[in-house]
Amino acid sequence: MTRVTVQDLRASRLCFQGARPWFRRHGLDWQAFLATGLDAEVLRATGDALALRVIAIAEAREAAEAGREPSNG
Repeated sequence: MTRVTVQDLRASRLCFQGARPWFRRHGLDWQAFLATGLDAEVLRATGDALALRVIAIAEAREAAEAGREPSNG
């Protein structure tokens, strides 16, 4: 299971000022995300296109760390 981290958010070049209220709107804990990250499926469930962008970056990061290509799922 992919874990999305604050580093993935930074790599996606999304605005941190907008991310905090976005988390609040979706009932997600911003502080927990900063501390430990969040399962990609939790973000995917929002259906938000920007969340999907961050998930793709997280999947690519994890694939690179494992020495393999990212999945297209």
